[in-house]
Amino acid sequence: MSSRRPPAANQVYRLPPPLFDARCRACWMVAGLLALVVASFWSLDLQWGKFLSIDALRHMGRFLAELLAPSTDARFLARLLPAMLETLAMSVVGTLLAAVFGLLLALPAARTHTGDPARWRGASRLLLNALRSVPELMWAALLLVAAGLGPLAGTLALALHTTGVLGRLFAEGLENAPEGPGFALRLRGVGEGRVLLYATLPQVLPQLVSYTLYRWENNIRAAAVLGVVGAGGLGQLLAFHLGLFQMAETSSVLAAMLVLVLGVDAASYFARRVMSR
Repeated sequence: MSSRRPPAANQVYRLPPPLFDARCRACWMVAGLLALVVASFWSLDLQWGKFLSIDALRHMGRFLAELLAPSTDARFLARLLPAMLETLAMSVVGTLLAAVFGLLLALPAARTHTGDPARWRGASRLLLNALRSVPELMWAALLLVAAGLGPLAGTLALALHTTGVLGRLFAEGLENAPEGPGFALRLRGVGEGRVLLYATLPQVLPQLVSYTLYRWENNIRAAAVLGVVGAGGLGQLLAFHLGLFQMAETSSVLAAMLVLVLGVDAASYFARRVMSR
């Protein structure tokens, strides 16, 4: 016997909304975005004929074939391992510095409860926007003038750019935290510092750590790119050997980057699994 209840006599059934309604703001927004995408394709000089020509495909195939034969020279591999460790160290130190300073800037940039005046919110968010709007390569070029060639400039460039990114993400996480626990502590006369430590941060800490791990993965790739401008690590080897068209050594550097990214991705995955238990 079926357990489904019969419909009520006065129940009103509504038809599904139309796919496009003149009063639907979301529909107009989607239409505008599609128009921008079409205009972007139209404005770019995309020469698909040359890209997919037989001659271009033959050159790309020869280039890929040369990359599939990495160098196994012992002397070169002895230089490759320290460069890998240098790139890893740059990403770790840069991400840790960014997490610390990003949290310090996120606190004044967030309105954590309804009655929070957040006097420094605008200035803090403006600083965070300025930090992340400048690419890592530009920060590295500026810092190379003061710090010279080497991993210090690359590490600081990663830290400055990532501070802007993590600071904004941390501020959004703090603002979206439920106000209930903090409100209960404020009713009992607890100060804002203790409310932050015992109510707000414990709720958003897994989210903040997840953001930090994700940026660490990105900074591995960015640290490798920064070496192109002389910031050390794998990027410096990549720029050197690629500039000399030494494809076997270039292939080994790319393989080392792949191994490093996969290792960091696996470490981040297991760290998230541990935090979710």
